[in-house]
Amino acid sequence: MPKLPQPTTDTSTPDVLDQLANIQPDSVLAALRAQRPDVARYTQGSYDALLAPADLGGVSLIERELVALRVATLNDNAPLTAHYRQRLEELQVPAAIIEAVGHFPAPTELTPRTIAMLGHVDLLTNEPRAATQAQIAALQASGLSERDIVTLAQLIAFLSYQVRVLVGLQLLAEEK
Repeated sequence: MPKLPQPTTDTSTPDVLDQLANIQPDSVLAALRAQRPDVARYTQGSYDALLAPADLGGVSLIERELVALRVATLNDNAPLTAHYRQRLEELQVPAAIIEAVGHFPAPTELTPRTIAMLGHVDLLTNEPRAATQAQIAALQASGLSERDIVTLAQLIAFLSYQVRVLVGLQLLAEEK
């Protein structure tokens, strides 16, 4: 499968959030973001490290993108949903799998491992306090190592942050 191009962390080019919020380089919002270049750089760096790392560990690129799509879907964030859907299409993931993420937990052709991962996404996104050792055990039973489970939690946390930042940028863009 083709590997997705890695986004740049160069602050002179738009990052993923700039692109998704349609922030033009000469806009007031771009100037506002430029006041805190470290935030944009670290956010983009986290995106790169979690979604296209040099070492995938036990969580594949496709699994990472499926998790991202699920978080975007749960948060009803159209730009992020479209972004992660496109990334999955670029990875040549079958349309049925992509659609299954949007209709989860409806019966699907997803693997038991993917079902366990997406179930954990739903839990941590909707009710993080409800997570128990039993859910961790279910992830382990589906083949995820401790490192993979930590990666999954990091992905979910980052993606939830990404959703909120994008919503904030969109609200600021509307105010101008």
